[in-house]
Amino acid sequence: MPRFQFFLRFIPAVWLLALMGGCAQRVTPNSTASLGSPSAVAQVPVAQGAVEPFAEGIKYATSAANLAQTARSPAQWDEVSKQWLQAIYWMQSVPPTNPRRAFAQKKVAEYMRYLIYAQQQATVSSRLNYPTFNSDILDEQLGLYLSYIEAMGRPDILIVGSSRAVQGVDPRILRQALGSRGLSGLRVFNFGIHGATAQVVRFQLQELLGPEHLPRMILWADGVRAFNSGRFDRTYNEIVQSPGYQRLGSGVRPQLSSETPPQEAIASDSPGEYQVQPMSFHPFSDSRGVKDLSSKVLGQDSAGNRMPLCTDSLQCLTGSRDRTSSRIATGVRRLSALGLAIDAYGFLPVATRFNPSRYYRQRSRVEGRYDGDYANFQVGSIQGAALQSVAAFARSRQIPLVIVNLPVTDDYLDATRSAREVEFRQYMRRLSAQAFLWRDLSTVRGLNRNDYFEDPSHLNQFGAAAVARSLAADPNIPWPRGR
Repeated sequence: MPRFQFFLRFIPAVWLLALMGGCAQRVTPNSTASLGSPSAVAQVPVAQGAVEPFAEGIKYATSAANLAQTARSPAQWDEVSKQWLQAIYWMQSVPPTNPRRAFAQKKVAEYMRYLIYAQQQATVSSRLNYPTFNSDILDEQLGLYLSYIEAMGRPDILIVGSSRAVQGVDPRILRQALGSRGLSGLRVFNFGIHGATAQVVRFQLQELLGPEHLPRMILWADGVRAFNSGRFDRTYNEIVQSPGYQRLGSGVRPQLSSETPPQEAIASDSPGEYQVQPMSFHPFSDSRGVKDLSSKVLGQDSAGNRMPLCTDSLQCLTGSRDRTSSRIATGVRRLSALGLAIDAYGFLPVATRFNPSRYYRQRSRVEGRYDGDYANFQVGSIQGAALQSVAAFARSRQIPLVIVNLPVTDDYLDATRSAREVEFRQYMRRLSAQAFLWRDLSTVRGLNRNDYFEDPSHLNQFGAAAVARSLAADPNIPWPRGR
């Protein structure tokens, strides 16, 4: 069954259980709901004999559409989302034998689009009450990681690295694959940061996170570019110049706030950040009133099916691989488009499959000798010192450190890059003798297939799953014991 259809069938049951467990009131057909009111969401009745599902669906859709016209705060958009969920429930409850069923099913799909939009407006980054590190993705991943720890506990396996790690190792697939080997119940989180180098990873593990945030095992997934000391390390330099880094130097680490920020915090942030264009739609209208998500969030799989995934990692979401910000990460702050696309485990699923002929019709082919990531190539030096510092840090705390060289496509490996790869692998093999466990997936047959990649060097969700399964099957990796 396609993922979207499964989700649509699954929502009503989940929503019903949630309502039965948490709501004590029911709004009558003639009642009105106001934003923030406890009665804004009705309890689904146990017996449906007294109500007509289609009419109920229209009632809640009308309420959601009306509330959306004036919704501004995350709490208000929460109420809009709840109304759309109710509308979806009732439309899905129209019996298959009812003449209105076909139309109701179309409305379910339409309301799902409205629900996604409302949820995006309601989604905010975790309240860190902490200055920014001049990196949206670092601020957001940090907030998500701290929230994950509050909800699930410290991870058993923490994935770190650059954008290649963020979309190159799927935590859920790794957890499932390890579970099939008898290592069940392991918690896995992907704390990858776009643009991360060895210096950035050292900062994450040794300065940013406290002892209570460290995992049982570190899985560092990346490639040669993150260890090239000859290239300018823009990401790290932005971090050390940030207000967050200055605060960290005073001995105060970030932590989540459990307090609800005042409403003034919403209006006091950067101009326009919370301005939302009102949606103009009606329960019987088409979807043109909803912002078009396809260009930024919705991708397509190989069969052309629309999926709620990014189609071109950073470029399609932020327009740059080095986006920075000088905002202060306090109060209520909306997630970036990239933050919205990242899942609950820190992973960025990308559906796009790399097709060289199509890819290079839209982009120029850059040879390795002109690639800034390989400029003044040298292993060791600054990034090498950071690598050895991380290894010593992990060893002192008895945390196994596994460094994984992720695969790239054959199309990417021209003469210059191939030579650097060889030099890098030799260096890592020498260094890993006593410092860490080295796993080179760049030479594993089958992992460099074009359809496993989004672009020549970044894996897509299918490649990320294949990498996760390959790692889980490695008997020499000292995985933590299952729970």
